[in-house]
Amino acid sequence: MKRPLKILGLAALAAFSAPVARAALSEKDALELVKLVDEKQRNSGDYASLCFVKETERKKEPKVFQAMVYRRDADDKFMILFTKPKEEAGKGYLKIDKNLWMYDPSTGKWERKTERERIGGTNSRRSDFDESRLVEEYDIKVDGEGTLGNFKVHKLKLTAKKGKDVAYPVLGLWIDQADKNVLKREEFSLSGKLMRTTFYPKWTKKFSESKKADVWIPEEMRIFDELEKGNSTVVTIKETDLKPLDANIFTKAWIESKSK
Repeated sequence: MKRPLKILGLAALAAFSAPVARAALSEKDALELVKLVDEKQRNSGDYASLCFVKETERKKEPKVFQAMVYRRDADDKFMILFTKPKEEAGKGYLKIDKNLWMYDPSTGKWERKTERERIGGTNSRRSDFDESRLVEEYDIKVDGEGTLGNFKVHKLKLTAKKGKDVAYPVLGLWIDQADKNVLKREEFSLSGKLMRTTFYPKWTKKFSESKKADVWIPEEMRIFDELEKGNSTVVTIKETDLKPLDANIFTKAWIESKSK
């Protein structure tokens, strides 16, 4: 089931009304809402998808990357392997035991990375592709209500919990009151500077045999760089498969074998 945003251009998408004076959600309600956001995207088994990442920078021709994304949500494992363009093919990212590693096939070496790492040189981050762990990583506060395009939304402010390694310490979320899916996400530095804005215009659901329930997948993410105006990234997720994966996929050896 798809529920795309019905908007005319980015300006319409970004427009929203001022929040009402009194928030409709209690803090407890907000916590339960974010738990639901996490749960809807989580698969108790495995996950694989084909992703296309279109990177647009000012005064440059857009560049399109192709990658395979693999997850094992039950064990908190994640891997992304770039297959195109040629100069990026074989580059991989592997997350195991809360550590994010990047493999460079040109040197044959692994390097530990932080959550701020720009995946494949694009403006995407690991969290854009991995399962949602907002409740685990952030404290949640109500920030009122509003509208986003034609959608009524709950607005929340999330602040990273102490000791959590996250790409951005402060988030602003706009959550659809009807479908309970995230429609907009703002990411801030500790100083309060807006770093990125992401819109989620398309969601789809797929039944998971392991979960015995639907898993909601963002088919498209539109990421805007707020520091370098005019730079943007569009992530499109295709061919999602929730069948079990070979355990060897989540190893350094498997990624290394793909670059040979």
